[in-house]
Amino acid sequence: DEGAINILTAAKTLGNEIAEKQKIAEETESKIDEARAGYKPVAYRTSLLFFCIASLADIDPMYQYSLDWFINLFVRAIADSEPSGDLPVRLDSLNSYFQYFLYRNVCRSLFEKDKLNFSMLLCASLLMGYNRMNADEWRQLLTGGVLLNADKAPRNQCKDWLDDKVWEAILTVAQLPAFKDLPKSVANDPTSYRTFIEHPEPHTIYNRLPEYCTDMDDFQKLIILRTLRLDKLVPGISQFVAKELGQQYIEPPPFDLEGTFQDSTNTSPLIFILSPGVDPMLSLLKFAESKGRKVDSISLGQGQGPHAERMVAAGQKSGYWIVLQNCHLYVSWMIALEKIVEEMDPKVVHKNFRLWLTSYPSLHFPVLILQNGVKMTNEPPKGLRANMIQSYVADPISDPEFFDKCQKQPEWRKMLFGLCFLHAWLQERRKYGPLGWNIPYEFNESDLRISVRQLQMFLDNYEETPFAALNYLTAECNYGGRVTDDKDRRTLVTAVLNIYCPAILGDGYKLSSSGIYAVPTEELESHETTVEYIRQWPQIPKPEVFGLHENADITKDLGEVDLMLKTILLTQSQAGGGGGKSTEDVVGEISNDILSKLPKNFDMEVAAKRYPVMYNESMNTVLRQELQRFNNLLSKVRGSLQELGKALKGLVVMSADLESISNAMFINRLPDSWAKVSYPSLKPLSAYITELLDRLAFFKDWLDLGNPVCYPMPHFFFVQAFMTGALQNYARKYTLPIDTVEFDFDFFWETPTEKPEDGVHTCGLFLEGARMGKPGEGADTAIQLEESHAKVLFSTMTYVQLKPVQVDQLSSYPHYECPVYRTTARRGTLSTTGHSTNFVMFIRLPTDRSSSHWIIRGVALINSLAT
Repeated sequence: DEGAINILTAAKTLGNEIAEKQKIAEETESKIDEARAGYKPVAYRTSLLFFCIASLADIDPMYQYSLDWFINLFVRAIADSEPSGDLPVRLDSLNSYFQYFLYRNVCRSLFEKDKLNFSMLLCASLLMGYNRMNADEWRQLLTGGVLLNADKAPRNQCKDWLDDKVWEAILTVAQLPAFKDLPKSVANDPTSYRTFIEHPEPHTIYNRLPEYCTDMDDFQKLIILRTLRLDKLVPGISQFVAKELGQQYIEPPPFDLEGTFQDSTNTSPLIFILSPGVDPMLSLLKFAESKGRKVDSISLGQGQGPHAERMVAAGQKSGYWIVLQNCHLYVSWMIALEKIVEEMDPKVVHKNFRLWLTSYPSLHFPVLILQNGVKMTNEPPKGLRANMIQSYVADPISDPEFFDKCQKQPEWRKMLFGLCFLHAWLQERRKYGPLGWNIPYEFNESDLRISVRQLQMFLDNYEETPFAALNYLTAECNYGGRVTDDKDRRTLVTAVLNIYCPAILGDGYKLSSSGIYAVPTEELESHETTVEYIRQWPQIPKPEVFGLHENADITKDLGEVDLMLKTILLTQSQAGGGGGKSTEDVVGEISNDILSKLPKNFDMEVAAKRYPVMYNESMNTVLRQELQRFNNLLSKVRGSLQELGKALKGLVVMSADLESISNAMFINRLPDSWAKVSYPSLKPLSAYITELLDRLAFFKDWLDLGNPVCYPMPHFFFVQAFMTGALQNYARKYTLPIDTVEFDFDFFWETPTEKPEDGVHTCGLFLEGARMGKPGEGADTAIQLEESHAKVLFSTMTYVQLKPVQVDQLSSYPHYECPVYRTTARRGTLSTTGHSTNFVMFIRLPTDRSSSHWIIRGVALINSLAT
């Protein structure tokens, strides 16, 4: 059958062709798989980058980035990066291009304070992903670690130049294998380490350390820097990131509205994340004008929702820009806004339409909009010089008619210059933390504007300059209206008095002790010459311009380091890995170490027998109240650690409270549940336990041996009760009303050997911003306030006798009313007892300088340090 033969022949031919094509397809698939496998390193690296940016939402709720947004960015990077037929070259090009492209896009949506944090997180994610960083060493950098068995640790043999806290940090880091011989190395070559510690920029001289350290990798050297010079960790991290990733990763791109606009579409909103002192509307309106676009804006608030919806609908149809301002003020409408954005169809919405949103960081801002929108931040210029220039180019000072209108031009221009300096001074002082202001107030342009207008009005309306009225209005009303802390108000009033004084009308009035900052004369002839004069000031001001000691820079640096490490810690999961111990192992070791050191609870029955309630001895009541508080704390700590031990072994369920305690211990932080029943403390967990054991030892000695000769004020849970007890004893002894009795003070360096006839001896305080003189040491001639020694932030206070006397018998001597605080935070809240949770009392410290000098210095006595 010829037909059948032909069919079979055709089928056979077709089968051969199919087999041939299948073979080719298999070969092609194999080549595609091979090519795809070649790109796997890029996929792995890119996944590391995605999980790094996903963790940023733990820092700020506005830092949200979706996978779709990330993939779109990556697709653009594939198209825009340098092509190459050589696979290794192509991979390198794609990796480096996308990494920096991602950095730039993310950076524009971060606040300035978080940009270096992001660079370090990026660097750490990559190093950890490629097993170039040990997880235990990474945790050491972020937390400082916990020293186990501290009581058996070797003592500091280099006390003349090495601080005990630094020695403790050396012993702590020596628990890691790579650093186990560090204490021995310090003992063998103290000169090299001392040179490193005393150098102004130690992160630039790693090569001067002994060979033991120079043989370490760059990250381990960073840990050495953290251990020996914590205050220089931020520049050290900058240097480390620049070496690992490149210089461009520590130089964030400037604010670029044009570039941001180019990355947007008609359905992706553009979001301004606001910060105090900046209104982006002006720059946005100018930009819209340059693009020839019409702008319609509305400030959101209660009842504005329907109006905003109509505006957005009209804008989508007509193709103009809509600006919805202050989204954070209309939380209830955010769901409706999310729905509007979600329903935008690129085929329906006009191609020129853009939706601009402004909002302060808010937990209620829709995540969908944040993840798919184009975010940007624009912060006010930092620094005294930039702040002054900003004031001069802003309304009303920039208005020539207003600037030249005042009838008393010489006085007006000098006092205006002083006022603008004061405004910048008040704002920039915040960077020194509690040393600058107990509470960081948001002084803003409206405070300056009203003060400027009042200054001009008073100069025009009065023949003689009314300094008293100007001082009152500026210090008590305009700026003072924001100030809630009485010690801050004292600083503000003193600062304003230094500006609004007759001396400012003279020539060359000094605004700082060095004279670098002064009120000019000739340069005030015009607005332009004044601004030009300000531009010549140093970009980075020294602490002296703020009336602070040079040590304040170290305080500022330590504050920046603390903020940076706490911020990075927020992004870290609690799992061990990368060659490190697991969370359970670390927490178990710390827990067992603490439990082994905790003493038994105080026997309250014994205390009641030995120290009964007595009319003439109020300290008995004080002691028993203190013991009860410490028993509550001991029970909480011991009980939770025992439960945690069982949970780690799987014997009981790990509750949310136990997990919180475990997480806190893992990062060397005081658990919240302990802090609720504890005295105020800013110390890391390791230092907190050491301090707790010292306090318990003191009260055990008091219970066993009787009332001490000297009472360390920091050891008390409730210091005010101790002081009231001392006053009460005196008032009852001499049958006086207690409200007519106050403390007088005696200061001495010799350790007291017997109790005073009246009052109490106290010790253990630290002086910040100054020191007490020791006659016979250096140039000191008396026990009085003196300037701090260089690099010594906290000096030990003398012994103080708190002497109760009647108010009319208080001794009179030149003094500074020095506030005493419980912690270095200084800031407190008013508790139900009527006492501040932080402020304790004023102590009148003798001085041969004016008290205003020490007020501006921010001098205070501290009970408990933060380390």
